[in-house]
Amino acid sequence: MRRALLIGIGTGDPRQVTLQAVDAMQEVDAFFVLDKGATTGTLTGIRQEILDAYAPGAELIRIPDPPRDRSSKDYEAAVDDWHHRRAVALSVAITREVPDGGAAGFLVWGDPALYDSTLRVIRRAPIALEPTVIPGITSMQALTAAHAILLNRVGEPIHITTGRRLAEDDGRNTVVLLDADCTFLETAHPDDEIYWGAYLGTPQEILVSGTVGDVGEEIVRVRAAARAEHGWIMDVYLLRRP
Repeated sequence: MRRALLIGIGTGDPRQVTLQAVDAMQEVDAFFVLDKGATTGTLTGIRQEILDAYAPGAELIRIPDPPRDRSSKDYEAAVDDWHHRRAVALSVAITREVPDGGAAGFLVWGDPALYDSTLRVIRRAPIALEPTVIPGITSMQALTAAHAILLNRVGEPIHITTGRRLAEDDGRNTVVLLDADCTFLETAHPDDEIYWGAYLGTPQEILVSGTVGDVGEEIVRVRAAARAEHGWIMDVYLLRRP
């Protein structure tokens, strides 16, 4: 059986890579990345820089990422089909590049257990793969560190969600990922605090904080301009009701 090492690499700063992750890289026979093309070329480039620093000579094998059907009204079915096609594409490449008993490596942005599909896809592979997960610094940790704030308030829970589900949240301490539409403008109170960050851990890092009423529209403008400049964006924010 082949192994699949899912190695969390943090949010872009090579110094966020743990010693455990570096050790795991030394066990890998071939590294793979699902490549979305030019729009995420920077993310692939950062992964290669990390390999150059910690596993010299290793190169990423780029597998074209099958497109997801974004026109489908059945979101879960569309994602399920997308993951299946991803699993098949990776299985073909792993079978070709990794010997039986060897290890396939995946450098996962942030942490493999937080809003990342790599582990789910690996478990659906039509070939036998034994997954091992190496944790990494999450975007939540990078966000709170960048703003020098605590994620939690005393005695209060923390909710992690997406823009798609934000309307269901009570807003007390909410971390929001995958919100391309800046849903907080529709759901948050003007006096809610927001701590927003994009490209965390990279030289392009952008931070904005304040109340939604004061900085909400600014975040929308800054986000749109940054995405237009770079061709992609990864951002996260914390909403906090007074």
